[in-house]
Amino acid sequence: MGRLAGKVAVITGAASGIGRGTVDLFVKEGAKVVAADVQEDKGARIVEAHGDAVRFIRCDVTQESDIKAAIDLAVSAFGRLDVLYNNAGAARMGENVQTVTSEDFDAVMHLHVRAAMFGIKHATPVMAKQGGGSIISTASIAGMQMGYGPFLYSVAKAAIIHMTRLAAAELGPMNIRVNCICPGFIATPIFARAIGLATQVADQTVAGIAEVAKNAQPIPKAGLPEDIAEAALYLASDGAKFVSGVPIVVDGAMTVGRTGPQSGSLFEPIAKAMGIDLPPS
Repeated sequence: MGRLAGKVAVITGAASGIGRGTVDLFVKEGAKVVAADVQEDKGARIVEAHGDAVRFIRCDVTQESDIKAAIDLAVSAFGRLDVLYNNAGAARMGENVQTVTSEDFDAVMHLHVRAAMFGIKHATPVMAKQGGGSIISTASIAGMQMGYGPFLYSVAKAAIIHMTRLAAAELGPMNIRVNCICPGFIATPIFARAIGLATQVADQTVAGIAEVAKNAQPIPKAGLPEDIAEAALYLASDGAKFVSGVPIVVDGAMTVGRTGPQSGSLFEPIAKAMGIDLPPS
């Protein structure tokens, strides 16, 4: 019996990076999974890999109706919803408080904060009716300390951390646990996409990013999607039945070690690994 045997999960941003790693681990541990993402080609490959254990749905998390559809699919296909992992997200480079536009703000907040909020909203009645559940969101160490991400991305992740606390307090009496994960430097395509590379090109940069990431924090290994997936597995499982309202930091001690990057420098070694010159901020 796996740690998630009999459980049903919805994972957004499921087609690559942390999301794909979490789908693979959850299925391995016995869960049925609705994989939600806009990348339909990669979604098809998830279904090929896992068969009847997974349903894929095209889901643009900036659209509330798409989020609700993913949750509805979990219920119609598998009969329940035990875990929601609000994982979809992206970073972008270049903006700061002096140059940010309303369009930039809306795009980032809708993709991260608004999407997680509506995920919580639509998962709650399903979980409350069945007696409880676990809601997880991907935040970031960028939402905890300065210097670990772009301006708007960092603001959004800080909002997710506080929203996690608020939701945990409200939903705890329904036996719904709400937590978030704060990754550090994890080798995924998100960094390459943040500086404007196309998805297929970004996917090819992960190995180089992983090599650089070995030296980015005190623990001398690259942070990988499976490291975050393991944290999500714990929060989704009954082993965390008394854990709610907390950000779980998974960063190889980056935020406490002397080797942590200074403000504005996190993306420089990443860009160097990809042979790209960053524009001045």
